[in-house]
Order: sequence, then structure tokens, then C-alpha cells
Amino acid sequence: MTTLCMVDPAARQLALTFAAFDPSQQPIAEYRANLASLFPALAPTFEERVIPGAPGSAPVRVLIHRPRQVGSERLPAILFLHASGFISGTPDMFSAANDAMAQQHRALVVSVQYRLAPESPFPAALQDAHAALVWLFAQADALGVDPARIIVMGESAGGGLAAMLTLLARDRGEHAVAGQVLVYPMLDPRTGTDDAPVHNPSTGEFLWTVRHNRFAWAALRGDAAIDARWLPYLVPALAPDLHALPPTFIAVGALDLFLEEDVAYALRLSRAGVRVEAHVYPGGIHGFDFVPCEVSAQYRADLAAALTWMLAGAPAA
Repeated sequence: MTTLCMVDPAARQLALTFAAFDPSQQPIAEYRANLASLFPALAPTFEERVIPGAPGSAPVRVLIHRPRQVGSERLPAILFLHASGFISGTPDMFSAANDAMAQQHRALVVSVQYRLAPESPFPAALQDAHAALVWLFAQADALGVDPARIIVMGESAGGGLAAMLTLLARDRGEHAVAGQVLVYPMLDPRTGTDDAPVHNPSTGEFLWTVRHNRFAWAALRGDAAIDARWLPYLVPALAPDLHALPPTFIAVGALDLFLEEDVAYALRLSRAGVRVEAHVYPGGIHGFDFVPCEVSAQYRADLAAALTWMLAGAPAA
């Protein structure tokens, strides 16, 4: 079946155009370059730093976006993890949106350049994200950040990475994350395979397909054995215990390949007693928010409202 008639009219051209972007059908360097070309270079709106990586790992590059009008009070902070399937993308590609978010919410936004697969399979990306979180808490005073108002946010693969990181932070008990914002997160490698809990023919036709998903998860998994200390965080959808996680916002399009896994995760969070706000947007394909339309405007309003209460230090219940 084709779902093009169900796609929001404003996003149909995006849906058709993106068919040429397929990492399973072209060299990974070409795929990365083609994807980067969709994000025109802008004048930098950030401070660039290189921070310590995980023990035994290389340093990590981060971009820091500051609100330009602030008083003397400490700022809330957002640790941002970018999209692109764990195999592509840079924080620079999302710098315009992150700068706008910093201004709108008077928050410090720290965007992480985590290592990519297949060159650096799991847990490299999670190690880099965790190193950035540790650094952000350690440097809260120097950065003027309120450590009680630090949240983690990610989109697509970055959303999956944010979910991994939040689980890891909870289990280690070293840093209390105040919230997690998961925008169409990539949570479950079973999606699009024979092992998938549900096969939904209305999802995943455009932009991020079953073929994309299989390639990306295989690249992330790699061929080597994964250290038992990190393995429980590879698949957030299969995490056995979701209790004591922070307030969570989840957004996904109704036609997104990740619809089923994202809604299932939201329901599991609710059953575990986690404060969760979940939205499914009609006509939304993966990345629907990149196209100006009524649906993406509604998403941005919902996201802004969620960020407002999370960054204010809203209680979990």
C-alpha cells in the first residue's frame, strides 16, 4: 500500500525527495554529505569546546548556545543529542534550531558531537553523551547552570540516545536528570524485522524506512561483543525497568516508522509511574517538523509548553 495520500500535504514533497537518501544503497560518506547539504551553513551562534571523553576515549566536541539576554540567575540547561540514525549528522546541522531554543527558553543548550557508527559502534555514542552529561554537571557553577534543572533532549537516533542516557544516569545514581524530551526516538531494532511486536503497514514508507532502520541498527550494533556493563542500554524499548525515570515528553508522527515503538514506550513509562506526555501527529512522517505546516506548528507549541515546565523544575508527580 502507499500512504502518500495520508501524508500532510505540506510534507509530501519532502517524502518523495528523500527517497534518494539511503545509506544501504550508497557509500556512507556520500550519504552523510547528501544529508548535510540539506542544512545550509550559517554564521556560528555557538561557543565550541572540547571536553574530556569517557576514560580511554577521545575528547568530545560540544557546541554551547547561550541566551543573549539573561539576568544574574542560574540558567536551566538542555543536553541536546542530534538526529540521523546513529550513522550521520553533526550538532552544527541543528545549530539554528538549538540557538532559537536557547533564546526562547532562556536556557543553556549543549549539543554533543558523539561518535558515529559504523566506524564507532555501540557504546561509543552513549559514552560520549554520558561524558557530556558528567561534564555539564561538573561545570554547572562555571557555566552558570542550575544543576537541578538539567534535561536531556534528542531527535530520532538522538532521541534513542537520550533514552539510553537517561536510563544510565538513573542506574548510576550520580546525576539527577530533570526531564527527557524524546522526539520521534529510535528505540527498538526489532522494528521492521520479523521479530517486531507489531507490523503496521501505515508507517515507515517515507524518509526513514525499514531498510534505513535495519542498516542503522546493524551499524550501531557492530560485530564485536558488547561489554556487559553497557549492553542493557543498547535497546531502550527492552529495558526491564522504567521506574524512577524523570518526566518525559514523546512526540511522533502517525506515519513514522517509530510510531509503534514510541507509543509502546510511552505506555510503559506511564505504567511505571513516570509522568509522561505523548503526542501522535496526524499526517506526520519522520522529520515532519522540518516542514512549515499546521501539524508542525502544533508540535512546536506542544514542545515549547513541555520544555517550559520541565526547565522550571516541575515535580515528577
